[in-house]
Amino acid sequence: MAELLAVCNGGAGSADDAARDAALKTLRAGADVVEVTTGEGERDLGEALDAHPRRDVVVLGGDGSLHVAVAALHRRGELGSRVVGLIPMGTGNDFARGLGIPLDPEEAARVVLAGRPRPLDLLVDDEGGIVVNAVHLGVGAEASERATPLKPGFGKLAYAVGALLAGVRSTGWRLRVTVDGRTLTDRRLLMLGVGNGVTIGGGTPLTPEARPDDGMVDVVAALTTGPVRRLVYALRLRGGRHPELRDVVTARGRDVAVEGEPVPANADGELTGPAARRHWRVVPAAWRMFA
Repeated sequence: MAELLAVCNGGAGSADDAARDAALKTLRAGADVVEVTTGEGERDLGEALDAHPRRDVVVLGGDGSLHVAVAALHRRGELGSRVVGLIPMGTGNDFARGLGIPLDPEEAARVVLAGRPRPLDLLVDDEGGIVVNAVHLGVGAEASERATPLKPGFGKLAYAVGALLAGVRSTGWRLRVTVDGRTLTDRRLLMLGVGNGVTIGGGTPLTPEARPDDGMVDVVAALTTGPVRRLVYALRLRGGRHPELRDVVTARGRDVAVEGEPVPANADGELTGPAARRHWRVVPAAWRMFA
């Protein structure tokens, strides 16, 4: 019988209790499960991993909770020895969408029990930070920051409201972006996306052709800084057709560097910055997930 460590987000609301309990019941029907509740950081999770060193980790949460778990395992050197499962219970659940993991918690629990470990890529930055799904810089990060306090009332719609508020005011950032050592652009950008997964913000296809297991990331740079072009970009982005625009440039590669004006970033829902320099590299097949 599989031995699992089920990690629940202590910050989740009571509305998630029934769905979480149903998912745990399904897991316990086919595996030996130890349940732990952690905060948003890695300290509580680290203690749980220490106490249960041989168990695979199942995250009951969203992209942020998955990011914390994978980051903790990466820092501990345990990504190769533990398989990660995901029961999506967040606001956006973008990585689950990209992998085809069911958004229904009970169905996702069945995938954990029946799925095979699938090797997946990981983005790692110069400071040891990681990106599981996607990182985006510029107006998208500003939108996420504005959406955060709106989530309790608006749910997934908070992203759209935040994007509207940020898009109206932003004038862009002058950035030089290189992919595998070649300059992609050296202009004022509205938004830069680096995608291992496909969507952000609860289903917006930032990098529509990305695959999390091909050893590369997709890069999308929006040069749309004028008001009309910003609106066109926003409308195309929702449908994944923004790469067709003449003021959007794209690339694929294994190494991405950004430098220029300090710009905020959002990595798997975690806001950072503003910072003037960033650098990511792809580590192929760095971890495994039940899928």
